Amino acid sequence: MSGRPPRPPDEPAPPDLRLVPAALASWGVAIAALTAGWGVALVLVVLAAVAAVIAARRARGSSGRSGLRAVVVAAGGCTAAVGLVAGLGAFAVASHPLRPATGTGVSARLDLVVTADPRPVRSTVPGPGRVVVRGELVGGQVGAGPGWLAGGRVVLLAPADEWGGLLPGQLVSARGRLGPPDRADLTVAVLQVRGPPRSVGPVPVMQRVAGDLRGGLRDAARAVLAEDPAGLLPGLVVGDTSGISPGLTDDFRTAGLTHLTAVSGTNVAIVCGAVLLLARLARAGPRTAAVLAGLALVGFVVLARPSPSVLRAAVMGGVTVLALAVGRRRSVVPALCAAVIVLLLVDPGLATDPGFALSVLATGALVLLAPGFVARMRARRVPPGVAEALAVPVAAHVVTAPVIAGLSGEVSLVAVVANLFAAPVIAPVTVLGVMAAAVAPWWTAGAHALVWAAGPGVSWLVWVARRCAAVPGATLEWPGGVPGALGLAAVVVLVGAALRWRRLRAVVAAILVGALLVLVPTRVAPPGWPPARWTLVACDVGQGDGLVLATGEPGRAVLVDVGPDAGAIDGCLARLGVRSLALVVLTHLHADHVGGLAGALAGRSVGGVALGPAREPADTLGQVVRRAAAVRAPLVGLARGTVLRWPGLVLEVLGPVHPAAHVDGDDGSAVNDTSVVLRAHTPVGRVLLPGDAELSSQSSLLGSGSDLHAEILKVPHHGSRSSLPTFLTAARASLALVSVGRGNTYGHPNPRVVDLLARTGALVRRTDESGDLAVVAGADPRTGPAVVARGDPRPDPRKR
Repeated sequence: MSGRPPRPPDEPAPPDLRLVPAALASWGVAIAALTAGWGVALVLVVLAAVAAVIAARRARGSSGRSGLRAVVVAAGGCTAAVGLVAGLGAFAVASHPLRPATGTGVSARLDLVVTADPRPVRSTVPGPGRVVVRGELVGGQVGAGPGWLAGGRVVLLAPADEWGGLLPGQLVSARGRLGPPDRADLTVAVLQVRGPPRSVGPVPVMQRVAGDLRGGLRDAARAVLAEDPAGLLPGLVVGDTSGISPGLTDDFRTAGLTHLTAVSGTNVAIVCGAVLLLARLARAGPRTAAVLAGLALVGFVVLARPSPSVLRAAVMGGVTVLALAVGRRRSVVPALCAAVIVLLLVDPGLATDPGFALSVLATGALVLLAPGFVARMRARRVPPGVAEALAVPVAAHVVTAPVIAGLSGEVSLVAVVANLFAAPVIAPVTVLGVMAAAVAPWWTAGAHALVWAAGPGVSWLVWVARRCAAVPGATLEWPGGVPGALGLAAVVVLVGAALRWRRLRAVVAAILVGALLVLVPTRVAPPGWPPARWTLVACDVGQGDGLVLATGEPGRAVLVDVGPDAGAIDGCLARLGVRSLALVVLTHLHADHVGGLAGALAGRSVGGVALGPAREPADTLGQVVRRAAAVRAPLVGLARGTVLRWPGLVLEVLGPVHPAAHVDGDDGSAVNDTSVVLRAHTPVGRVLLPGDAELSSQSSLLGSGSDLHAEILKVPHHGSRSSLPTFLTAARASLALVSVGRGNTYGHPNPRVVDLLARTGALVRRTDESGDLAVVAGADPRTGPAVVARGDPRPDPRKR
């Protein structure tokens, strides 16, 4: 007989957590397989299988701890199964015939089936833009080698105007430059594409139907609503973000509302919940209601496209509907854990997908935390409707904030308020939008009427996002990556413990106050800037490049690129005491490298403005010519093999190796590959300055036999993923400088690039974290140059 007192009849049963260890262990082994390789996965599979077998044998002869042994058996068996599937996937990627070529930047032809709608990506340069196209390989050919047939996932970066109209299920052929994947998710390669798709196949019937429905919703929204609400409605309903303006995207991110524009379990739960409610009102039986909800689920998956992310959302949404329908947390937690395990078995690549983590956490918060929050608020006499409205966004934000902070490097301080104000209109807007999409292809007037009815709610969301994003201090900068996510998770746990147990409140408060005093930096510039005998300074010019090389003459320097802002580069040069520029080198004609030219030239003597062989974009070239003429600075042409000398400084031009006769000024990657590549010889060592050179230019440099060894590397293209690992490691640099803007929305620098440089032994320093970076001679010549940070980096322009 147990000594535990009986539970009161009105107290809910505690959740059944027996499958939680199995789900967490399965998730962990999948992450290990994707990040550490199939060998590590194999070891973990063996250990998990042995643990499951031992626990199962002991359970047969004993009943004392059968429950614990059952948990171990389930965890071991599920972990072994998921680990085996993930390990086989990792092995297939590692042994793929395409894999060895991804580190060389060689050209290739890939035949693939498109698996998701092309997704627009932001670009730092003008032009038609680019899209990310995900696909499943069918075959291909690398260089002039033999063709091959093999599966595998691939990601294409392609021109938006030529690739943006593709639909999932279409078979296409693409030509471009191979590069390594930027995320461990079983992707074999990334292909940088410049031309249109070739051999485009037909669209499958289901995808054609979905395309017609989505297109009808877009057309109806544009016909009835203003620009921002019209672009937002398809994003809210089916995750189509192609019409959302960059400004509104930034506001949604700052306000913590970005999750609303991605197909998630919430969308599925709203649609299925509406069907269940109508079924109850019609007094339909449980089986009939379940069938109708299932049909609605299938229909929504077709509308939102049956891509992996949508199928994931459907499973999580189904779990949420189960929680709402049965009202029993004890039954729902095992369903959530089983859903995680099944999804990982079907697609182990989900283990490192942030969307998967956010879906699981948000669904778990709804099931586990929200009911407790509601009970506590009701105990404090909060009205029932208000309690539920507060509990859901608070619970979701608490559990997802660490993941979001790790991804974005910031914490939204207005997210709870924004989601609270947004919550009342999400369900009606979603339901009206789905209905409008369903009738749009055959009843235009009806679709317009439904969109008009949804209009006030969509406009309200735009207003909430704008207002919350405009609040001073709406976001708090936070360390990114895994350490930042774990740090915020620890803070959340501490605060939760303090709220639950009074004795811990004083201790937690003291810890948090101490952490704030230690970790929150004082925004003051260190004394003594610039440091004595500086050789190179990477100016913090925001999202762009501006590097100053000292000559042996006081107050005179060579400037490589000028950043996007005249004031930023002028301020950097003024702080360094640079009164004369022996030469201004513009590596290529993109605004983030030439936009600040007026500020660099103002009030200084200039020996010349140097350009490479490329002369595109033509309008940018015209601006450069006019700026140089205004200060009577001659234009200087640079070509491979050119050597320039000053006291204490020598510049040699290494590239471009094969300058193109003509470059499309609207093709951002093509212009980047025209970058002048320099190697500077300075008193502290050699400095490799590749501008924004991408795969093609880097591959040509590697194949040219040029000596790329340098003690200091300016990381190409702000640390973007369009760099070859072999190029980054060829320099064998001990110091890597990343010139990048704080809060940039391009994902610069790419974490895999930073990790690769760190693994090669390079110290990686970033202007968005440290402000101006000065390179000086180290105390011990054998350890290489040292770097001094000015601090006070330029703020995120979205928060000014």
